[in-house]
Amino acid sequence: MKKVLTIAGSDSSGGAGIQADLKTFSAHGVFGMSVITAVTAQNTQGVFAVQDISSDVIAAQIKAVFEDIEVDGVKVGMVSQIPTIEVIAEQLRLYAPRTIVIDPVMVSKSGYHLLNPEAESTLIHELLPLATVVTPNIPEAEVITKMAIHTTAQMENAAKEIYQMGAKNVLLKGGHLEGASTDILYDGQSFRYFTTARIQTKNTHGTGCTLSSAITSNLALCYPLYEAVAQAKEYITIAIEHSLDIGKGVGPTHHFYTLYKKAGIIK
Repeated sequence: MKKVLTIAGSDSSGGAGIQADLKTFSAHGVFGMSVITAVTAQNTQGVFAVQDISSDVIAAQIKAVFEDIEVDGVKVGMVSQIPTIEVIAEQLRLYAPRTIVIDPVMVSKSGYHLLNPEAESTLIHELLPLATVVTPNIPEAEVITKMAIHTTAQMENAAKEIYQMGAKNVLLKGGHLEGASTDILYDGQSFRYFTTARIQTKNTHGTGCTLSSAITSNLALCYPLYEAVAQAKEYITIAIEHSLDIGKGVGPTHHFYTLYKKAGIIK
């Protein structure tokens, strides 16, 4: 069985972060492991408190995993502090896993900047060059590139700019634009497009975490990059289509819909 590690924050409501990553790993048949960078008090209505984990404890978690278990892929999510980013980059350079997927969690769905400018700069310079794939959404790509993005052509220009920062591949997610949802994959030479019809639902909590974890799982399973992304896009689309109306706010996606359906748990 392939072993995949998520380095991210904990979501107490279970829809995003570490919890969404581990559910996604399980849905893809890989063994999930975790390094927790922060503990959040959150639910479907918002984030109410954050406790960052010390960089020493983060380093100890990473060391404990890598020095005992072969890691086939790493996904990096919420990293809110400069020492956190620096220690993760240091440890990833040390252990050099084959696959690293960076989900640059910079901007919340409400538009709140989760990183200060200094931390944003550290993430760009320390983590992006380590990425097999980096998966920004449009607001995050705007932060990274300092470019306004309102069209597919502007998405392409931003993807080129992010590639120049060192990431081996860039998947720029277009869910914030109007109309169909088109994500653009750029490998430094050509663009590939992944388009799905927009699903009318408010329940999209954890979609970015889930997509990046699905890509990580598929790469760990040795799928070529295009197929890994295509399958992940199909997986998150189904998860959104059958999202769960849990809580009073933005509910989570359904990580196990296909498995539950095959098992006869749901009709």
